Amino acid sequence: MRIIDSENIPIKMWLDKIEPETEKQARNLADLSVAFHHIAIMPDAHVGYGMPIGGVLATIDAVVPNAVGVDIGCGMVAVKSLLKEIGENTLKKILGELRKKIPVGFEHHRKPQKWEGFDRAPDVPIIQQELASARKQIGTLGSGNHFLEILQEIDDGKWDIKGEGNIWLMLHSGSRNFGLKVANFYHRKAQQFCERNSVALPNQDLAFFGLDSEEGKEYWQAMNYCLEFARANRDLMIKRFMEIFSDITGNEFINFNREHNSESKEQEVCVGIHHNYAAREEHFGQSVIVHRKGATAAFAGQLGIVPGSMGTPSFIVEGLGNPESFKSCSHGAGRQMSRREANKKISEKEAEKAIAGVLFGRWHGKFDEAPQAYKNIEEVIGHQKDLAKPIVKLKPLAVIIGN
Repeated sequence: MRIIDSENIPIKMWLDKIEPETEKQARNLADLSVAFHHIAIMPDAHVGYGMPIGGVLATIDAVVPNAVGVDIGCGMVAVKSLLKEIGENTLKKILGELRKKIPVGFEHHRKPQKWEGFDRAPDVPIIQQELASARKQIGTLGSGNHFLEILQEIDDGKWDIKGEGNIWLMLHSGSRNFGLKVANFYHRKAQQFCERNSVALPNQDLAFFGLDSEEGKEYWQAMNYCLEFARANRDLMIKRFMEIFSDITGNEFINFNREHNSESKEQEVCVGIHHNYAAREEHFGQSVIVHRKGATAAFAGQLGIVPGSMGTPSFIVEGLGNPESFKSCSHGAGRQMSRREANKKISEKEAEKAIAGVLFGRWHGKFDEAPQAYKNIEEVIGHQKDLAKPIVKLKPLAVIIGN
């Protein structure tokens, strides 16, 4: 762990090197008036809006919309099957059915989907405004780095992991347009709040609300509804993913629990997590609002998912409850190239070589999700040995991305 102690509060970093712009954003966080104790920067950190992705911020009675992120509730779910062998033709059939039943990119369902949570949507204008479209968006993947993936357990002596060869299903998605609209709307409101209350900010992108303000209460309500929607979105997709998998292979899953209670070791075969959210927690003797933006909760014994890129391994991890990271760990490999840079520098030939052995469709001229655009997942896991213990290593077999 590296420490920068030249700002108002320390910055604690679990990486060897940090991009200048990412470090600048971390320093801004440390100079935010409501920031508490220290800033934690995970090993997958890279530049985000206002706050680095891969950052953890604790505040006293304040919430920062850009420290939650624009895809509120973005997260993962992974389930373990009984199957230990799967052929290429079977993988192709599964991917074909997934493309029929789970819309990706900007595609939506043609008809509204059922979710009982729609009936308890809060009376918040931006939520009510998006409800009609959300009924067709639930159960859809989205674009960018969201993905559906089939993987297999493997042994790894480096991490003392003994895989039994079981096939796993994994997906990464968020709250769709709900989260984006809520994030942008309330970031503007937060800027107005700070201006109205003469709050000095190290950067305008770190505007915040007092949690007891009307705007703060409204954002908190909207954010938590986005978290519910994001979880329900993943629930519906993983349910359909599992049904397709079982229909084609004849295989079942172990102890599937739709609640995805990642705080229980008994749910080792079904893991679900958010990695863009804020929550009230106790740290260093104080009740605080912990913002995890591209970071995963890693309380002692809590299970999490740290995915690699589409051509590299992913890990199921067990949290170690390290207080220095506010009991958090990384949420993935983390970008080392921006999307623009990746599309400019990576050729299709290089991208294809990097995912050799992984069943995938077409790049469509976009290479921003190629493995080269991301950090080395093994190094990321190595930098956070004191935050989370890897307990399952998974190699990718087939993937659909949101492009």
